[in-house]
Amino acid sequence: MVRRKPRPAAATHQTLEPCQSRCWVCDGPLWVAYHGHRTLATLDGVVRLTLVVRRCQNPTCRPYHRAYRPEAEGTLALPHGEFGLDVIALVGTLRYAQHRSIPEIHQELEQRGLRLAERSVTNLLHRYEELVALHLSDATRLQERLRQQGRVILALDGLQPDVGHEVLWVLRDCLSGEVLLARSLLGATQPELAALLHETQQALPVPIRGVISDGQHSIRRAVRAALPGVPHQLCQFHYLREAANPVYEADRHAKKELKKCVRGVRPIERALEARDDPEAASIRGYCLAVRSALTDDGRPPLCASGLRLQQRLEAIQCSIARVGEKGISRGSWRACRPC
Repeated sequence: MVRRKPRPAAATHQTLEPCQSRCWVCDGPLWVAYHGHRTLATLDGVVRLTLVVRRCQNPTCRPYHRAYRPEAEGTLALPHGEFGLDVIALVGTLRYAQHRSIPEIHQELEQRGLRLAERSVTNLLHRYEELVALHLSDATRLQERLRQQGRVILALDGLQPDVGHEVLWVLRDCLSGEVLLARSLLGATQPELAALLHETQQALPVPIRGVISDGQHSIRRAVRAALPGVPHQLCQFHYLREAANPVYEADRHAKKELKKCVRGVRPIERALEARDDPEAASIRGYCLAVRSALTDDGRPPLCASGLRLQQRLEAIQCSIARVGEKGISRGSWRACRPC
């Protein structure tokens, strides 16, 4: 899908100048050579940038005639890019944090006032992945951060999208949130996991003080073999999920029983297909609210979907009761009661 609307005119103008006015090698003056211009699409609108570019005029200097661009330019956008870094960060967040599809991300950006093609969203997503890969591969920055905190609490887990495919094992530091190692393995045996732990331990400038995992037996044996004496703790989320299994099963059964009470929504909608009066529109709104409550699942064990469904159905029922008290047709109220 191509962009069918032209980019809007720049709403703001900004001039960027280099931080230094003298050469950092020969200490000679850096003369203004020319002015560059860029137009960036950001979340705050379209910005027109005027870039002051300087050059050293000393023929014997190493950076002679080399363009010295403003440092602030790199904080706004990538070289030769037409979208700001804030747009790239938003695309990555929508994709990997909220699991949005490319069309959904494109729609979200357009609602924020950005004019771009759908294929541009894919390009921005590639730029985001490149920036993340560059950030993770910066070993100097990572080791400096780990030295400051003095220890590592290692989290180990495997991600398998489909049965029979390779498993992506991720080793992450819980204190800093940094990914230390990510490797795809065909299996999850003790020797393979122990080799990953050895590789991670040798690359760290600080000792590993603890390990957190889901308690898989192969992981336990690998930690015992590769990191003797290091405490190994079960992940609190997995522990809580297993402890809440009885509550989860009861909540799931309650949700199934609640769904039986609202199976008559579709016949009500069919009976209103030929009507366009305000009362019919109100009843359609209640039917839509019931459908929305049915499809909104929680994430156990921290959020019980059955209790959430009951709360929303009770709120809909109370709203219908208030409408009935105001003199609206009580026949319509009884027809669309959710339970």
